[in-house]
Formats: sequence, structure tokens, C-alpha cells
Amino acid sequence: MHLQQVKIYLAITILLILTCCVSKKKETIHKNQIYSFYVGTYTDGEGQGIYKYLLDKDGKLKPIGLAASSENPSYLAMSDKKRFLITVNETSVEGTGTVESYRIEGDSLAFINRSPSGGGHPCFVAVNESGYILAANYSGGNVGLLRINENGKLTGLLDVQQHAGSGISNRQEGPHAHSTWFEGDDDIISVDLGTNELWFSHLDTKREKLLPSNPPKLGMEPGAGPRHLAIHPNGHWMYVLNELDCTVTFVQKSTEGNYKKGVSISTLPAGYSETNYCADIHISSDGNFVYATNRGHNSIVIYEINNQNGSLKMLGHESTRGDFPRNFALSPDGNFLIVANQYTNNIVSFSRNKTTGMLEYIHQVEAPSPVCILF
Repeated sequence: MHLQQVKIYLAITILLILTCCVSKKKETIHKNQIYSFYVGTYTDGEGQGIYKYLLDKDGKLKPIGLAASSENPSYLAMSDKKRFLITVNETSVEGTGTVESYRIEGDSLAFINRSPSGGGHPCFVAVNESGYILAANYSGGNVGLLRINENGKLTGLLDVQQHAGSGISNRQEGPHAHSTWFEGDDDIISVDLGTNELWFSHLDTKREKLLPSNPPKLGMEPGAGPRHLAIHPNGHWMYVLNELDCTVTFVQKSTEGNYKKGVSISTLPAGYSETNYCADIHISSDGNFVYATNRGHNSIVIYEINNQNGSLKMLGHESTRGDFPRNFALSPDGNFLIVANQYTNNIVSFSRNKTTGMLEYIHQVEAPSPVCILF
């Protein structure tokens, strides 16, 4: 074989190898863009519990079916390594709701056990990497502490952090814990709509108790009604969603661990004066955009984050194509946003432009009283 033929042969061989590698890489990416997610529902209508759906690579939604029967599983969380799913049951019996644990088995959820949540009408649940669980009890005005073991079984109630206080609106006659968040593994921020405050605490793992931090609280603007929050990837900024006055409040954490309230910005377009309640808030994984839901205006508000000082700039609104949007979620790759419309019984998907932050409608499917989405 002549030298020129050898060179041509080698060039063709290298080209084939590179083509094969690129092809395999594309196949892997294609496969990883198909995600499953769970939907929690209210069961006083057609909902029967927790459902499973698929999100394909084009943003289309496909129902898989009922994964587990459960009473009012209104908020869901995933344990470490995604082996177990945890839900609160917002129905209360004798003054307390419950927390349930399920083992993930294909498209089904196998019930393991349930434990008291520590108060009435639990509406939020969170779990850390060590398996500790927090349940926010709305009518109880408190936060319950539990733990899940390596086999997915829940302990009994370990501790309760009781809130006290009130606000100025008729929804703030007493404490109403609406969400509770692990900041790291041991620090905790609980959001109380009734007392109009963020409550700061830390987890004592030796005694398995919730202990108040110093300072223990941070108040929002009078009548704001804080509900959920989103923590920026830098760990120093957070955005508190206020249900009652329809604002997002910027909160900054100093290097010493102190929190300072900043500017609040409306979630609504200028001139809108009809009834509205905010529900959920999330931040993109790159820390560039914040999204929140409006119930009444029935929209997702889109903000851009100033990466120098954390301030927000409203970019616009996207209709949720349904009534009373509750929880929503960004897909793991950040390419899509999925929202649950409670009153119109539908789940809607949008593609997300990672450069501009804007959303574009893709698809929707039916779902019975959907109120929580979990990837």
C-alpha cells in the first residue's frame, strides 16, 4: 500500500470513529431528556392520590397512571438517592395530619408507613440528605420533625416547633406554617403566613430537636403573607414569595449568617386590580431567573436576577392555560417548566429559553385537582 493510500485509509478510519462517538453521545443526551415526574392531588373530587407522568424530549406530556392511592397528598418530596417518596396528607384527624412514606417500584409506589405530622393540615414536606423530615402544618401553626431510615420507614414524631403571633389580615389571626426548608443539612427556614415571618432554627441531631437560631425571626412587610421561598445557588440570596400582597421579597444573608430584608417587587402586571394569590416560586439552576405563580391572574411571572446585587427585574408573564395554578417545577435539565392548574384539572408544559428566561407553550394533559409536581 502506497503512503498516500495509507494516509487516506487512516483519515477515513478516524472519521468513522469520531462519527460513531458523536452518534453515541447524541443517543445518550436524547435518552436523558425523557423524565418522569409525580403529581400530588386533592382527593375531595376525582383525584385518588399520587399520579405519575412522563415528559418527553420535545416537552410533550404523557400520563402513566395512578402510582398510589392516598388522601390529599398535597405536597411531595424525594429522599436521598430517590429510592423513597414522601408526602403529607393534608386531611387532619383529631387535630393532626400525617406524613407517608413510599418505596419507588417502577411506575408504582409501595406504601411503607405513616406517622403524625405534629399539627393540623400539613401542606409542605422537606427531607435532607441525612433522612430528617420537616412537615409544615398550616392550621397547627407549627413544624414537625421526623426521620426516615435506610429502609424507608418513618419514625414517630421527634419534635415540634410551635409558632406564635399574628398579622394584620383576616388570614393572619394566628400562626400558619406554610413551608419549611433545609438550608444545607442542619439550618432550617420556616415560612409562616400567619405570623408574617421567616422562622430560623437549626437541627440538633444528637437530641433530634429543632432549636431556635439567633436571631430567630425576620418579619416581612405588614400583610404580605409569606408562603414559599427560593434560595439562590450562591447561598447568600433568597426570594420570598408573599401570597397575600402578591410580591417577592429579596432577603440577603451575610457572611456572619444574619438575614436582611431587601426590596419587594410585585408579581402582577401594572394596573391589575382583581383578586390574586401567589402560590409557588423557583429559581433556575444557573441563578439567572426567578419564576412564580399567580392564582387569579393565572400566570407565571418571570424575573431576571441582577448577578451583581441580586435584585429582580420583571421580564413578563406567561399564561398558565388554566385556572388557579399551584405548584410548578423546572425539569432537571432546565429546558422545561411544568405547572399544575388546580381548578381546570390540567398540567401544562412550557419550553424555557435559558438565555432569555422566557417561556413558550408546548403541551397539556388532564389531571384531577393537581397541586404538586415533583421530578
